[in-house]
Amino acid sequence: MGLRDELQADLAEAFDTDLADAVVDFTGEYMGPGVVDPVTEENTAQPVLYSGRGVLSRYEDRRIDNINILVGDLRLTTLANEVTDIPDVGHTITAPDLMDRTQQVVYLVKTVRADPASATYRLQLRK
Repeated sequence: MGLRDELQADLAEAFDTDLADAVVDFTGEYMGPGVVDPVTEENTAQPVLYSGRGVLSRYEDRRIDNINILVGDLRLTTLANEVTDIPDVGHTITAPDLMDRTQQVVYLVKTVRADPASATYRLQLRK
């Protein structure tokens, strides 16, 4: 078992046990490939949906610079092998609100980073 598999197995176990109360399900969406008709300006692109689970958290106060990371930005940490597509900048993520988990909020993905073993993704989300 390689480092990536080991990390994913350990984190999946933590998601199921110790972090179970903090783990949220989310869905992502982006427009797939399509063709734009220059006359009618209609686009044939269809939305592509994907899903996964992860831990949604706020940024530490010292990380907020109001340039790259704003006060309301959130961080979503997810296992790469549990996301059904690869998240990218410009995608939208629908996840529960941190204050009221019964409400779903749509966020825009601002940055995506993978750890060195590509076991997890960290997404910066903005309302």
